[in-house]
Parts: sequence; C-alpha cells; structure tokens
Amino acid sequence: MANTTRPRILIAGAGIGGLTAALALLRRGFSVSVIEQARELAEIGAGVQISANGAHALFSLGLEPALREVWCEPAGKEIRLWSTGETWKLFDLGAVSRERYGAPYFMIHRADLHRILLDAVKAAAPDAITLGARATGFEQDGSGVVLLCESGRRMPGDALIGADGVHSRIRSALFGEMPARFTGLLAWRGLIPMKRLPERLRRQVGTNWVGPGGHVVHYPLRGGTLMNFVGTTERDDWQVESWTERGTTDEALHDFRGWHEDVQTLIGNIETPFKWALLGREPLDRWTIGRVTLLGDAAHPTLPMMAQGANMSIEDGVVLARCIEACDDMPAALRAYEAARRERTSRLVRAANDNASRFHNPALGNAEGAAQYVDTEWQEAKVKQRYDWVFEYDPARVPIGPWTPATPRGSVTMPSAGGM
Repeated sequence: MANTTRPRILIAGAGIGGLTAALALLRRGFSVSVIEQARELAEIGAGVQISANGAHALFSLGLEPALREVWCEPAGKEIRLWSTGETWKLFDLGAVSRERYGAPYFMIHRADLHRILLDAVKAAAPDAITLGARATGFEQDGSGVVLLCESGRRMPGDALIGADGVHSRIRSALFGEMPARFTGLLAWRGLIPMKRLPERLRRQVGTNWVGPGGHVVHYPLRGGTLMNFVGTTERDDWQVESWTERGTTDEALHDFRGWHEDVQTLIGNIETPFKWALLGREPLDRWTIGRVTLLGDAAHPTLPMMAQGANMSIEDGVVLARCIEACDDMPAALRAYEAARRERTSRLVRAANDNASRFHNPALGNAEGAAQYVDTEWQEAKVKQRYDWVFEYDPARVPIGPWTPATPRGSVTMPSAGGM
C-alpha cells in the first residue's frame, strides 16, 4: 500500500502534539502528511507551562530562538492560601531550572506555541498539512495503512498516528470508547491584560492558590503583558468537556466567593471567562496495533494539575520520531515508542490526580491547619520527589528500544458519521 522507498507517516490532528511529531519526523527526512478536520488552523486556549522536559524537546527541533521572542520565563512558583494570601515558595525557576535540569521553565500562549510549530512544519514541507479532511476509517495490512476520508480520498502511508485529542476517533476505532468519569471539578480560564491589575499582582511568578474545594493558578504571558488565569472548583452541575463554552464573570466570582481579594480582582478583570468540566480517564494499557498508534491526549488525557499535558504531547512527538528513525520495521518502531512512553505518561496522569486532592484538601480551611499542611506537603524534599523525575527527563536523549517484532492485525474501519 505504502511507498516502499521513503516511509510516509500519516498524522491525524494538527494540534501541538501532532505538529511536534510532524516536525520531528520532517527533521529526520521522513515524508509526513498531517490530516486535520478544521478548514482553518486557529489554536484555541490560553497559557501553557513548558517545563525543562518539554523545553529539551522543543529546543532539539531548533525552535528556541522563535520561542524566546514570545515566552515569559518566571523567576519561580509559589503557593498562596485562599483566605489570607499567605505565601510559600514552591520552587525556583529561571536560572535554577537551567542549572538543575539543563533547560528553562517558561510560560507561553498556546496560540503562540502552535503558530511556531506550524510555521516550522510549513517551512520544512509546505504541502504537509491537509485541512478540511474528515476521516471515515482506516485500513491496514502487513505492508501499510490507508486513511479513508469522507470525500472518498484514500491516503496511503507506512504508519498512522492518532493525535486527534481527548475525543480521539482513532483511539475509538482501535480500542472502543474510552470510559470517562466526571471528577466533580469545573475549571474557569481566561486572559487578563496585565495593565488592568494592581502592581502587587503583576509579579513575574507562577502562583498557585490552594483552598478547601478549589484552587487557582495564574502566571504571566507574552513578556508580562497578559496574565493567564485558571480557577478550579468543586461543582457537579456542569459536565460539558469543552474549552469554548463561555461563562459569566458573576458566575465565576460566585464560585470563588470568600476567597482572597486578589483572586476576586483577577476574576473581575478576565476579558472572557470560559468554563469546562474536568473528566478523568484511566491510562490505557495499550496504544498500538500494527501500524497505528496514539499520541498526546488521544493516548493519555490528563487533568491539568501537574501542568504536563502539553509537555507530554511534545515529548511523545520527539520520542516517536526517534523510534521510527532508529528501526526499519515500522510496527516494531511504534511498539518501542509505546514502551518508551507508556509508563511515564501513566505516572504523570496519576500524579495529576493526586495533586487534585492535595490542592483542595480540607486541612486548608483555616490558617493554622493550612500552614501545617503546606509545610508538610510542600517541604523541599517532597517537592523534589514529586517534580525532579518530571523535569529531568530529556526526550531527545532518553533510551529507546528494544525493537521487538510486531504483527499488524487486519484492518479497522471507523464509523462513517462525524470526523476527526
């Protein structure tokens, strides 16, 4: 089915993970086709945190100069108590991250990161991305895989990567629907022009407010001209898992009534508040069948409590490309990629689940109990135990292999209704 002289990799989805994989493969000389259902690429969302592990991956693709133009590199991260505003240092960043982990920790607008990846992919292969393409199924055998499009087009390749997000149709075709459970948490997000905020809230640090039943994260973007806000609260009356559902300022303020005036000030100055329900999913035991595998949220959707969702997708893309480059047998390369990534990503998903209960612990209800709880849970040794293994990881250098044989399993056809 596929080109026998130059491997062609099909990637379903042109988000951050799909574009990272595409760029990493293009840098290694592979032919890449990215298939995206949207007719126009306009990445939604607000801020993302890129820790040293993600920075290593992006820098290995030659993106550091472009990233520097738009990122915000904070001096550190801190914990604040929901009621009194009492502050504890979580960990230092800036020069400390570079010294300890070999790369910076930075904050960046998701749209800026997406644009940088998109520009790099287009520069490497102007025709690599196909927009407005809806998948109806795929077939595979021992020689290749074919993606079937709604238009009737058949796109042949040597491998298919499902990078089509938390509601992945590629994943559903491989393994059926992935059960999701509502966590009882609702998240508010929004952007705030920094000039609207009082001086005390313009500091170039990442801040995590913790309290019983909720937490708030905010950090600067775009050279300190914007503040990114995410506030998570326990509510059971909203279960829509979407980043584009608008809420109201009054509703968000009501969810954080009684919180410190700084939190109220932040919420009151959000330009457009959005709300989405947080759904939890257990890590998959398997991502790969034959010449088809998964990447990013399609493989390991996670709660945002470790700030590692984007980093995991970026890591996936670089490790995947390294595995495909290192092994002539495509199914074996995809299995090696899964083996290299599955344990780490599962551990990160579970760590995020643990942080949800840590950030919302009832012990945070009063100042005296909160001080004792924070001193215990965020002492330096525990912080290092929770985060060092995350930040020390370098996707461009982590060992890959071994190359165990893999046998494709027939063909799989996705339902014709809908699209990726």
